[in-house]
Amino acid sequence: MKIYQHPLSGHSHRVVLFASLLGLKAELVEVDLMAGEHKQPAFLALNAFGQVPVLDDSGVVISDSNAILIYLAKQYGKNGWLPEDARGAAEVQRWLSVAAGEIAYGPAAARLITVFGAGFNADEVITRAHDLLTKMEAHLTHREWLAADRPTIADIAVYSYIARAPEGNVNIAGYPAVRRLLSRVEALPGFVPFVQTPAGLSAQA
Repeated sequence: MKIYQHPLSGHSHRVVLFASLLGLKAELVEVDLMAGEHKQPAFLALNAFGQVPVLDDSGVVISDSNAILIYLAKQYGKNGWLPEDARGAAEVQRWLSVAAGEIAYGPAAARLITVFGAGFNADEVITRAHDLLTKMEAHLTHREWLAADRPTIADIAVYSYIARAPEGNVNIAGYPAVRRLLSRVEALPGFVPFVQTPAGLSAQA
């Protein structure tokens, strides 16, 4: 099994993290995004969209981080990482959509500004991030996990960019329930941390 990834990509980290939580031995193949390796023919043959991560599981090639989480949960997962019942599956899918939407255009985009120099409007994406965090805080106030009474791929999908939101100047100190979720994920057997960069608020820590 190979995971084509970049260590500073939260999308990559969620896949690397989940593979580790499942106890899978994966070869991590770093794609040099700065050199444009993800836009070269060899990589585009794996993912025509030119994005990391990509999973190659003995010839089964899956791209898109959330799609990879689903694949790994179905292929190797136990302990209900992806519920089989209709309501449970729907609850997980809701948060996968949040990871692809509100998180990508909120805390992830804010971090892209400070870490990669992306040209987003900082005030706009930071405001989106806090709007999302407020909703997550309310949702988590009386529950431990996002989608079930146990960890699911929903929690893994949101973890990386929320944990590193301060790098994008998004202060998470005022969201104790969200921070408790991060701590629960970090306490799972097999947890691997997301590389921290000295950017944004993290540079002041």
